[in-house]
Amino acid sequence: MPIRTRRTRTTYRSLVLAASAALMAVSLAPAHAQPAPGTDRGDAERQESRPIHSYENAIRESVWVDIRLDGDGDGKNDRVAVDVVRPSEPAGRGQRIPVIMDASPYYACCGRGNETQRKTYDAAGRPVQIPLYYDNYFVPRGYAFAAVDLSGTNRSDGCVDIGGTHDIQSGKAVVDWLNGRARGYTSRTGTELASADWSTGDTAMIGKSFDGAIANGVAATGVEGLKTVVPIGALSSWYDYYFARGAPLFDSGPDWLAENIESASARARCQAVKKRLIEDAPRTGDDTPLWHERDYVRSAHQVTASVFAVHGMQDLNVRGKHFGQWWDALAAEGVERKVWLSQVGHVDPFDFRRAEWVKTLHRWFDHHLLGYDNGIDDEPMADIERAPDQWTTDRHWPPRSTKATAVRPAPGAQPGVGTLSLRPAGPGARETFTDDPTQHEIDWAAAVDRPTPAKVGFVSRPLSRPLRLSGSGTVTVTATPTTTSAHLSAVLVDLGPAVIRDYAAEGEGITTLPQRSCWGASTVGDSACFKETAAHTKAVEQTVFSRGWADLGHHADSGRELPLAPGKPHTITLDLHATDQVVPAGHRLALIVAGTDRHLIEPPATTGTLTLDLARTSARLPVVGGSAAFARATGGPVLTPAPSETLPDAVAGPRAVRPVPGGNSR
Repeated sequence: MPIRTRRTRTTYRSLVLAASAALMAVSLAPAHAQPAPGTDRGDAERQESRPIHSYENAIRESVWVDIRLDGDGDGKNDRVAVDVVRPSEPAGRGQRIPVIMDASPYYACCGRGNETQRKTYDAAGRPVQIPLYYDNYFVPRGYAFAAVDLSGTNRSDGCVDIGGTHDIQSGKAVVDWLNGRARGYTSRTGTELASADWSTGDTAMIGKSFDGAIANGVAATGVEGLKTVVPIGALSSWYDYYFARGAPLFDSGPDWLAENIESASARARCQAVKKRLIEDAPRTGDDTPLWHERDYVRSAHQVTASVFAVHGMQDLNVRGKHFGQWWDALAAEGVERKVWLSQVGHVDPFDFRRAEWVKTLHRWFDHHLLGYDNGIDDEPMADIERAPDQWTTDRHWPPRSTKATAVRPAPGAQPGVGTLSLRPAGPGARETFTDDPTQHEIDWAAAVDRPTPAKVGFVSRPLSRPLRLSGSGTVTVTATPTTTSAHLSAVLVDLGPAVIRDYAAEGEGITTLPQRSCWGASTVGDSACFKETAAHTKAVEQTVFSRGWADLGHHADSGRELPLAPGKPHTITLDLHATDQVVPAGHRLALIVAGTDRHLIEPPATTGTLTLDLARTSARLPVVGGSAAFARATGGPVLTPAPSETLPDAVAGPRAVRPVPGGNSR
């Protein structure tokens, strides 16, 4: 069926924003009118905040905000530490300013950014270094920056609960404090109140991975005052971080992550919380109430903030499903949104498209926090990286002509080497493979044209014209196992030569260079200069561009594992990760179905042989132009690709990743 058209709703907030901006333009006209913070009088025409405030003389302070929860069970409400940097000049004039916030568990344990920066403090406990460039760049432009330690981390009370209520409340309570609805204190245990009377209450949340998950989760509460979120490689459901339809993606659960990010004092007092993280998140892959609490997609209907999402299409840590399901849910609710999709893995846009990123983010915040009518909301919704450092744009994403298109596998001339087309296989068509946990998707793709026991592959004809897939897809498989447990993988492959970012290398598509560039103002203790990067590329003969996995034992109920009946068919649907891939003319499109994808899912208790019923197996792919476009590309005159002068090459197989989203995972 057609994919739903994505429309942006005109919210009450956006109408008020537009009216306020118009009123502001009128009120700025008189000669005695006072410019907005971060502007001079020429900015009314430029519609851009300027670096007119001193970063060196900025106010640096720490506040502890009462989150109105007692996570560690000590009988007192927990307080989270908020380190604030804000310009002193607006405060001296009695002007209020908006806030950019990054709420993170990593400020002390693991560090932030490509250079693993951590917070530092002076002898009096005042913040000296705040990781990343947000404070250096935006404070001189009239914004405050707030770096929040999540519950149980660094200088905060409470316990880590891995994306649960206490983590989300850590961020929401700070938004409430900035809007006068929560209490802040000048110390962790004292009674002296700290006011946020310097703030307009208008807040943006930004962050990569875990930090971005918190931004998503706080947005899903609908908290008043949160105007926009910028989730980068962010989670939208913690179940989907640890499992794919029951198949475990890592060999540990949220308790392992909690152990590695909590403060030393939290480790001593939070054993009961970690016990719940173990007991209520069983390794069976069952979808328990613990995971429901950590599923932000369920509450997308409450989001009122705009969303500027960034995701690497080859992110094998926080995988593309997180972005895809969040984006689709926001689209269904008409939320204002924008997206950048890159070829990298788990990498921040500051490290793969730095100048354009800072410029775009600056304009995004100016529009949503200062009310500037700078045109960014009229620009294309999506930026897509087609080749290393080569970008295209789309007015809507996915394009409005995208339709879920049923594509069918069928047997070929050799066992395990079949065809892929719009035509269904005939009754009784079968293919068989045996799960081999030592192999991964790159092994399968390299051998797609020859029979191998560990996979079955289905390949289209060479394309007569380019074929674009844009969005999320599914693969429905009917399989008969020989064992009581089985895992399944499905991958889409672009078969043909290309130069791509080497997402499987240590830098996940970037190389860090020795030279630095500066983005904002510096102090002795907090430099605005960061190491430059360059694209790390590789010539390949095939590119895996979307993936999905499942535990066949969850065929009847996605939330509960059941033993398989050997010799009986079971049908299950695997979610393919969101992507945007143009398969060029002369290339071929392949669908591969196999068992354990080494380093990307854990093997089942028993590894056996599975027989696919091809007549009851299909893929629903997000094809731009739908089935007509697929038929045109796979029919007609065939362009034969030029023969390669070298042996087929590929990126290395997926590396084992520890479950630390946004930490030192690369």
